[in-house]
Amino acid sequence: MSLHRVPLGADLPTGGLRGLVVAGRALCVVRTDDGSLFALDDECSHEAESLSEGQLLGCEIECPWHFGRFDVTTGEAVALPAMEPVRTYRVSADGEDLLIDVPEAQTPP
Repeated sequence: MSLHRVPLGADLPTGGLRGLVVAGRALCVVRTDDGSLFALDDECSHEAESLSEGQLLGCEIECPWHFGRFDVTTGEAVALPAMEPVRTYRVSADGEDLLIDVPEAQTPP
């Protein structure tokens, strides 16, 4: 894993979510109502819909397509039809930037 600086902190309101690409991965970054930051893959494990187009409900993100839900703290699926978890990434604030720990894209041999 390696840290990637993303100049998004000031633009991500409390209770908000945003889709972005970091190190070639589509991520959904979330700031919960208590101000905590989370990052997870921006793709529902059920039908590959963008989670950043969904809705944040407390510590759960709801997919806009079939309304499956994921716990943003763990990535676990918590409501059907989603059954498989999504990957999460460590994220922290550094001033007005976010630092997201994302593996570098691997090049084929």
